[in-house]
Amino acid sequence: MRNVVVIGGGVVGCLSAYHLVKAGWSVTVVERGRVGGGCSHGNCGYVCPSHVLPLAVPGAIGNTLKTLFARNSPLKVRPGFALTHLGWFLRFAKRCNTKDMLTAAVGIQALLNSSRKLFDELLETERLDVEWDTSGLLFVFQSKAAFDHYAETDHLLRDRFAMPAERFDADALLKMEPSLKPGSVSGGYLYRSDAQLRPDRLMAALHQRLREYGVRFVENAEMTRFAPANGKAQAVVTTVGEFPAEAFVVATGAWAPKLNEQLGMSLPIIPGKGYSITIPRPSICPTYPMIFEEHRVAVSPFRTGFRIGSTMEFAGYNESMNRNRLKLLTDAAAVYLTDPGNVTSAAEEWWGWRPMTPSGLPVIDRSPLLGNVLVAAGHGMLGLSMATGTGKLVAELLAGEKTHIPAEPYRL
Repeated sequence: MRNVVVIGGGVVGCLSAYHLVKAGWSVTVVERGRVGGGCSHGNCGYVCPSHVLPLAVPGAIGNTLKTLFARNSPLKVRPGFALTHLGWFLRFAKRCNTKDMLTAAVGIQALLNSSRKLFDELLETERLDVEWDTSGLLFVFQSKAAFDHYAETDHLLRDRFAMPAERFDADALLKMEPSLKPGSVSGGYLYRSDAQLRPDRLMAALHQRLREYGVRFVENAEMTRFAPANGKAQAVVTTVGEFPAEAFVVATGAWAPKLNEQLGMSLPIIPGKGYSITIPRPSICPTYPMIFEEHRVAVSPFRTGFRIGSTMEFAGYNESMNRNRLKLLTDAAAVYLTDPGNVTSAAEEWWGWRPMTPSGLPVIDRSPLLGNVLVAAGHGMLGLSMATGTGKLVAELLAGEKTHIPAEPYRL
């Protein structure tokens, strides 16, 4: 039996392990902390084919500069970090045009659509209790100007990507979603293609099921290096020992660039810090997962709780909890919701590093120095949404099989 070591126990690593063990590999997952304890833990749980477009779109730079120095901006960039990573930001700026946006969107959509279908198959086959909700995702707008402007995006997604939404004016929206505050919204768009799950439940269920399938997990094992020989990796060396294998998968998210020199790659990934707060379900709880577009804040009505999340902070590998960012989340929820919930009874306050690339496309590609090492990282804010499709693609590439979607868009 072929053996493989997956480095990284987040959602991409675990779903790569799932597809690999199903394909007949003997799998070991090595995780620097605890399985599912990183960015896969506290996100909003969206599986969202609607998120076709990358962040690098025409006008993104101007819109960002307008809000960058605002006190309550959902985007925060530390000046020192921007200077250190100037190349990344220049590459992002260069891609803010229609041609590059549409090119990236094709690759993004392929992974999103694949993953959405594969999530249905995974949950039906494995019977995992992850609070799966397929009612859709609601984009909510406060101002009429923003609501009307989104019509352009709606037409683009509908015409170019076969991704239609249902449009609701204010009255219809309030009737459909009574948790919204009258007078606070001008309208919304509902993507019934989208779904939601509770990510910590998914990671716990995957961890258990993979163990039942014979996958070995080694936690609190920080990787230090590969042991190379003859253009291949012979083993991965960690703080708790060496793990030899025939093949290796690097699914370390925002940490992947730390291995650039060993991999012979220049992974264009930087950490983008996101936040969330999880509280008990409010008395008037939303029916639909919602994104408040103008505030860039999302809410997730789980069966067992209520999560408010998002914002983006480029501050490097900073491990502090910025409480001002949490307040941005709860303040935004209070703008739109009749009952935004009791934040004083928060069950969890959380942050995590999203692995951001300038294009919005992940890197799923072999190391040019170590031919048996495959990198699967850089999924940005869509790691959960792309994870099942990525896992299947990883298994296909390692086996040298024809891939179920074109692999070219994800090559470095």
